[in-house]
Amino acid sequence: MNRSLHMDTHNRRAFLKAAAGIGSVALMPTCVIASSPNDIPGLGLIGAGRMGHNHMRFAKGMCNLLAVCDVDTNHREKARVKLGDGKAQAFGDYRKVLEMPAVDVVYIATPDHWHTKILIEAMKCGKDVYCEKPLTLTIDEGKQIRRVQKETGAVVQVGTMQRSFLNLFVKAVAMCGDGRLGRIKRVTATVGAGSSSGEIPEMEPPKWLDWNQWLGPAQESPFRWVEQAIEPDQWGIGATNSHQQFRHWYDYSGGKMTDWGAHHVDIACWALRAAGQSDSVVSIGGDAKFPVPYKDGFPTKTDRYHAVTSFSITARMTDGAELVINSDGRNGVLIEGEEGRIFVSRGDLAGKPVEELQSNPLPDDAIARTYGGMPMKFNQHKNHWANFFHCVRERIQPISDVTSHLRAIDICHLANIAARFGREMKWDAEDKRILGDEQANGLLAREYRHGFEIEA
Repeated sequence: MNRSLHMDTHNRRAFLKAAAGIGSVALMPTCVIASSPNDIPGLGLIGAGRMGHNHMRFAKGMCNLLAVCDVDTNHREKARVKLGDGKAQAFGDYRKVLEMPAVDVVYIATPDHWHTKILIEAMKCGKDVYCEKPLTLTIDEGKQIRRVQKETGAVVQVGTMQRSFLNLFVKAVAMCGDGRLGRIKRVTATVGAGSSSGEIPEMEPPKWLDWNQWLGPAQESPFRWVEQAIEPDQWGIGATNSHQQFRHWYDYSGGKMTDWGAHHVDIACWALRAAGQSDSVVSIGGDAKFPVPYKDGFPTKTDRYHAVTSFSITARMTDGAELVINSDGRNGVLIEGEEGRIFVSRGDLAGKPVEELQSNPLPDDAIARTYGGMPMKFNQHKNHWANFFHCVRERIQPISDVTSHLRAIDICHLANIAARFGREMKWDAEDKRILGDEQANGLLAREYRHGFEIEA
């Protein structure tokens, strides 16, 4: 057992007892200690929408699904029946899941604005966590997560499953680590463009959706829907500020910058570090377009989609390498070095250095060393879950750990801030502050709605 990742039983119990007393019952669950992780841990699913429902199938056979939670009664019931075989307990309040002693691990698949609060409370309740990306909505939230993980020793896997695409992204990173591209000059992460909409009218939330609980830590806002007729499980139709369309609103997400950016910027940072180079930002800025006018970093219209739609933002690292985040172009990561370049996506890995592997292959253990010597016997999605459960048992860091994820997602947050103000930012990576720009520093954190504060 790795002591740096897991407290001894006495100290862990003392910490959790103290954590249970923080704040009022309205803010924190009644913390209980999870049973010792075993070969088949008990799992609680929090957020049973499309992402949570689809990805749970990759964890099948590795855990026992004991509880499902969603503020949408249709999602909740569907998960209880189809994922839990009618045996899993179903809740509308995530704290009920955290209070279950038999739940060893928690899978968080809620909208982004809920991730940090639930993750912190789950860790304080002695649970290990698999959380969809991005972990945070702000850079300040990352500071809180780091502190609580260090205090609790929780194992946290981030759902950036591209780190488990062994023959694509992992191989690309292994090639960088083996010097096949030479010194890396530039990495371009192309993440896709955002969407715009017209005015989306207010309406009463449907009876099967607890809108107050869906909002959670976000500020008070009316439920919006472009059509007047709503049917269960038809959220792909029309425009809304809920469910599958939440990423077009900075209230709940960082738009494409943190959606696909969480994947591709992560690979970019991983490649730089594998090559022995820095992924620490000193400045960031570029061009961006929004679907509504902005003033002082905030949208002047909040009744429609307002997250950035098109952009080209460049982050400069301490050693001079550049990381470009683009909206336009082919989705994927282009890595350019002094001795060659490669392009990697979820569909292919291409470039002259890749072709040269036929005559000069990577060392036999290059992929395993890059991946960390973890189990690699499944497809990419299932392997990401297998990695998580392996690390829960062994009390070691998973392939998509908190530290590496926050390095990458902080760059995405900075890119959003630079885009929203339309100016270049100088960054102090040690103090995590934007230099000489207090107005921009105001977006490093957010104010939480009363009753949903984070007690870190």
